[in-house]
Amino acid sequence: MPRAHIELDRQAVVAPVRRRTFGSFVEHLGRCVYTGLYEPGHPSANEDGFRMDVVALVRELGSTTIRYPGGNFVSGFRWEDSVGPREARPVRRDLAWRSLESNQVGLDEFAKWLKLTDGELMLAVNVATRGILPALDLLEYANHPSGTALSDQRVANGAAEPHNVRMWCLGNEMDGPWQTGFMTAEDYGKTAARTAAAMKRADQDLELVVCGSSGSAMPTFGDWERTVLEHTYDHVDYVSCHAYYQEHDGDLGSFLASAVDMDFFIDTVVATADHVGHKKRSKKKINVSFDEWNVWYLKEHQESEKVPAEWRHAPRLLEDTYTVADAVVVGNLLMTLLRRSDRVTSASLAQLVNVIAPIMTEPGGPAWRQTTFYPFAITSRLASGEVIRPLIDTPVYPTARYGDVAVVDAVATVDEDRAALFLVNRDRAEAAQVTVDVRGLGCTRVTEAVTLADPDVYARNTLARPDRVTPAANTGAALDDGLLTIELPPTSWTAVALR
Repeated sequence: MPRAHIELDRQAVVAPVRRRTFGSFVEHLGRCVYTGLYEPGHPSANEDGFRMDVVALVRELGSTTIRYPGGNFVSGFRWEDSVGPREARPVRRDLAWRSLESNQVGLDEFAKWLKLTDGELMLAVNVATRGILPALDLLEYANHPSGTALSDQRVANGAAEPHNVRMWCLGNEMDGPWQTGFMTAEDYGKTAARTAAAMKRADQDLELVVCGSSGSAMPTFGDWERTVLEHTYDHVDYVSCHAYYQEHDGDLGSFLASAVDMDFFIDTVVATADHVGHKKRSKKKINVSFDEWNVWYLKEHQESEKVPAEWRHAPRLLEDTYTVADAVVVGNLLMTLLRRSDRVTSASLAQLVNVIAPIMTEPGGPAWRQTTFYPFAITSRLASGEVIRPLIDTPVYPTARYGDVAVVDAVATVDEDRAALFLVNRDRAEAAQVTVDVRGLGCTRVTEAVTLADPDVYARNTLARPDRVTPAANTGAALDDGLLTIELPPTSWTAVALR
């Protein structure tokens, strides 16, 4: 049995817990919006057509900032199509996902939906196929109180109060040849700089996100960030990171260590951003918006991808069904984002409903939680105060992709009168016996201990069996004289709350 020892010190502060770490992502892709969030006529739908069963699950998930409306979708999007009388809104072709977009849900409707979930809007603008003026028009429509042509148009459309969007993404994955209107780093950097400068002239308090690489495997990774930031550093606040992980060819050991790659990705982007800042003699720090991350079986999607013969509304796309192993990886990735809260101050789990999502729905039928729902929801609920970095003494195991990797990983948060510890056991065959020294936290009792695990690491929740996998109480967690002992099953994610 692997044995690990962890020491927690209240003084080992990384950064405050950032509520934006628990963001998510809604794109007009597949059934994320239509029959996901929005389904008029559904038994649970409210007067605006939003599924209230989904709203309840989103509130339970604890998502905060929601990035919208894309994603690849945004690079062909005309925002003007999605506002005003619904009967007058045009149906458009979406080249990104070869679908028809009805525009029945747009900015005003989505802002209204966010009020149901207490979410914050993070809005993406199309810098790929449009220009500075449409971005400024969208900013005026969304944020100006009234008294101008576009703000008065918003008021006339039923949104009397401005949406007051603070975070804005300057396009999406502009390095990717799959992106409509993709650019070189030089061209994008110049375009983004001009757009950002104009938007900041309208409102200097906006928080702007410039596109980083679409992934750490991109051939221009690193150099892309450097070039783009050399143009935009003075005008933006964040650089984006996107990363998706999956099990390849039965290599579960490497898959369970995916957080090692995320850590590398963050290190590299932060170092590049700081290098540019030093060159510019700037006192400003560019933070990371990790605004797409998840498990996504992209390889299978690419291998099975066929151009559909017909253009359809809301086709079933990218509806991955997640396993216990997937949930353990998602929990570990979220732990990494927490641990890097000094520089990763915003993140978005991609996506929210139906499309590689923690929540699934059936048209006219139920909504249910995927396995990945649980580590996100529990971490969002328990993490508060400040993130602290644990000292971990753990055995390692070999992986094909990342070399020797720690068997046990952990991160902790502390508040005035409570603490939370999040752990994973990456060992595929054996439980891990873990002791945690919590004397420095001043906690005397365990108030909650739950573990997500299953003898079948490929068990899933489905429409037929929506509760096949759920977290269980870890009844073996015991705190005695400042020493917490807990057993972690093989391939498991665990959360412990203390007071």
